[in-house]
Amino acid sequence: MSAFKAYDIRGRVGEDLTEEIAYALGRAAAARDPGRVATGRDIRESSAALQGALNEGLADGGADVSDIGLCGTEEVYFATDHLGAGMGIMVTASHNPIDYNGMKLVGAGSRPLDDATFRALEAATLAGPGGTKAPARGRVETVDTRAAYVERVVSFVDPAALPAVKLVANPGNGCAGPTFDAILDAIVAKGARVEAVRMHHAPDGGFPNGIPNPLLPENQPVTADRVREASADLGLAWDGDFDRCFFFDETGAFIPGEYMVALLAQAVLAGEPGAKIVHDPRVAWNTIRTVREMGGEPVVSRTGHALVKAKMRETGAAYGGEMSAHHYFRDFMCCDSGMIPWLLVLAAMAGPAGQGGSSLGALVGEMRERHPSSGEINFRVEGAAEIMAAIEAEYRPDALSVDHLDGLSMEFADWRFNLRRSNTEPLLRLNVETRGDRDLLERRVADLRARIAG
Repeated sequence: MSAFKAYDIRGRVGEDLTEEIAYALGRAAAARDPGRVATGRDIRESSAALQGALNEGLADGGADVSDIGLCGTEEVYFATDHLGAGMGIMVTASHNPIDYNGMKLVGAGSRPLDDATFRALEAATLAGPGGTKAPARGRVETVDTRAAYVERVVSFVDPAALPAVKLVANPGNGCAGPTFDAILDAIVAKGARVEAVRMHHAPDGGFPNGIPNPLLPENQPVTADRVREASADLGLAWDGDFDRCFFFDETGAFIPGEYMVALLAQAVLAGEPGAKIVHDPRVAWNTIRTVREMGGEPVVSRTGHALVKAKMRETGAAYGGEMSAHHYFRDFMCCDSGMIPWLLVLAAMAGPAGQGGSSLGALVGEMRERHPSSGEINFRVEGAAEIMAAIEAEYRPDALSVDHLDGLSMEFADWRFNLRRSNTEPLLRLNVETRGDRDLLERRVADLRARIAG
């Protein structure tokens, strides 16, 4: 069962993940008596068959299935809550290679499954369904929840107050195109003046323009170039199941995720002064400063969607953000969304009533100057624990603080770093930031690189 990872399912189709495994998972999930299960799928060529097998397993196990069809992961999150389902399962491999697929699972209210529940599902799937089926087979019905989902997403902004903008939208031939269209139609109908230049828009499981993963530097120029060619005000790009949204400013410059976390925190705090904002510890200074200046309360969480969501529920935080471009909203079941962020960014570009608007580049420009960061640097190493211990020992005498919440975070007067181990690969991941000093950033990165790489 190598497809079962820490909290989701991913693997090569036909090897790690098969229709038989999908059926067995359905039977295992139904045995937990969820009542109704919401299921959906991405555009990958194997997704329809895997979802079909999953649905059959659920129904044979006695669960009713609400199949919402081709969608984004956040639409399954929404449907699970909206329909009162006891579980939601999205068939997707997001940005993984073309021969992969997978599944993301949530419980009632779209809460992440706890580890014990997920591991029990893994064991039951491995054991197989056997020959006994439920006394009464569940129903499988097609349900359209998109209109209700769009209404929820659009509720985060006042469409008529959004600025007149031209934007480039690049779904990368993943699932985002139809959903983006529905949201755009809805806000335009309510007075928004937004013009969209579409590219790589049609869902296509063959991914003729490559796997949609805008976080990779080599995938960013195509969107950046279109922003400049179209003289657009901003660019948007999504990964395959659009649970992550990436931004480009009016010059085509890619905006790293940590600055978008701070900008979205600002947007949320503008509507809810004093709110708590959850952030991850990899790159933190800019977010902490921004939240405090807006009168909010920054709350740190370990990296990972289940951990951020749990921290938000624990604290009542209005928003949570990770530098990896996952953005979570309390009023969206504390789940991540790739559509709510761009609406909030447009609202931020409009500025306060009567004060005029700002370009996206201007909104993040000061942040980038005040807190330059390295971006995440990955090192493939042996003996990661020993390397981290040696670095901590070397830097500790000069550190103002040392924290082990998520890897190793060390803070100094004018710079800080976070070094953490990958959960799935023999990698160390390094992030460095400074207080307005790019030369210092380069020196500290070079020092740490030499010590990590040996």
